[in-house]
Amino acid sequence: KIYGLLGRNGAGKTTLFNCLNRDITCDGGSFYLETEEGPREVAAEDIGYVLSTPTVPEFLTAREFLKFFLDINRKSIPNPKPLDEYFESMSIDPEDRDKLMKDYSHGMKNKMQMLINIVAQPNLFLLDEPLTSLDVVVAEEMKERLRSLKEGRVTIFSTHLLDLAVDLCDEIVLLSHGTLERVDKATLDDEAFKEKILSALREENHA
Repeated sequence: KIYGLLGRNGAGKTTLFNCLNRDITCDGGSFYLETEEGPREVAAEDIGYVLSTPTVPEFLTAREFLKFFLDINRKSIPNPKPLDEYFESMSIDPEDRDKLMKDYSHGMKNKMQMLINIVAQPNLFLLDEPLTSLDVVVAEEMKERLRSLKEGRVTIFSTHLLDLAVDLCDEIVLLSHGTLERVDKATLDDEAFKEKILSALREENHA
């Protein structure tokens, strides 16, 4: 499933992701994955994390980066596809594959960051506002790609846009004042309930 983590800018969405990814130490609590064998603690190798500001090695071409990533992960990816097949899956044009990534746009860097994480096939996919600053065409491509990848993994997609969360996500969780609250998507057709959610987001902004 795709879970939408909805909250204002500054509500703590990135902080929560950094806790899940163990980039910062949590004050308390644990998190687990539900499996057929029962719940188990999330391991580092379970997680793929796409940052809101894409980080790629700009001194490499996209092809060099992908080849390097596959080489260092050959134990977990023993039978990789041809490189161009991966690029085609993310609609990365042939002329861009051998270009230094320092010359990539924000959207292209985002695509490469997404591609590397998809290749790794994580059980838990963290996406921190990945559609921010993308043009309409690239954003739609990304949404379709995420929908096609949701089977067999947990995807948590953070956003401050209610309509985007409703459009893309199977379930929505509201992060407000440090508390998580599940939102029933069916009730979002109710204007009064929708206004309640928007009001909570506005309150967070003025807290």
